[in-house]
Amino acid sequence: MSATGNLVSPADETGRLALIAACRELPRLGLVVGTAGNVGLRRDARHFFVSPSGVAYESLEPEDVPLVDLDGRWYGRCRPSSEWRMHRDLFRAKPWVGAIVHTHSREATALACSAQGIPPFHYMVAAAGGEDVRCAPYHIFGSQALSDAALAALEGRRACLLANHGMLSLGANLPAALDLAVQIEDLAAKYRIARSAGDLQLLDHTAMARVLEKFRTYGSSHAIDDDLTHREDWPPRAAEEDAAT
Repeated sequence: MSATGNLVSPADETGRLALIAACRELPRLGLVVGTAGNVGLRRDARHFFVSPSGVAYESLEPEDVPLVDLDGRWYGRCRPSSEWRMHRDLFRAKPWVGAIVHTHSREATALACSAQGIPPFHYMVAAAGGEDVRCAPYHIFGSQALSDAALAALEGRRACLLANHGMLSLGANLPAALDLAVQIEDLAAKYRIARSAGDLQLLDHTAMARVLEKFRTYGSSHAIDDDLTHREDWPPRAAEEDAAT
């Protein structure tokens, strides 16, 4: 990007279009109503795109998506989301983060309104990176205090709740951040139902440590399973099939 604020480039156009597509996924996935919530996408080490403030997702055009740098300067025709500080601070503090999704989804927000996080009632809580999903204390939206609280709640985590506000999820890219937001919403719903059924059985530290270790290779072809053998010479020869029977 030039010092004059010239933002026209194929790469920037692609990034803006990807962010708009993610914004439009939020209501389809049941994660937002109206323009609540926002999405951030890292452009490079010093800049990020973020959804604009108060613009209907369906009417967004690439030129509406502002570019913000880590010093708080923004470029474009629409003002950045009021939560731009959270995006800036998270992108700055966590180099691995490529995308951020913030929603006011029903189940996660309802739980956050009781200032509670999600304990290890189910092993999939580990999808957020730790033994629980923390809830950051309440601060007014758009404030540095809220950003600081979110950053603390996300220490060693990929998602958190925001008391009396909503939820944050992080990912290496937009699909990962969106998928985690859906998972957190689903976990919040399951936690509510489980609590209503009576006493909960929470997983202890040892159990969750084992889950987190397995999650390190979850979905990878290199995951270790002593009872499973990978064969590269597929299909097996007829003689081997006869021997197996």
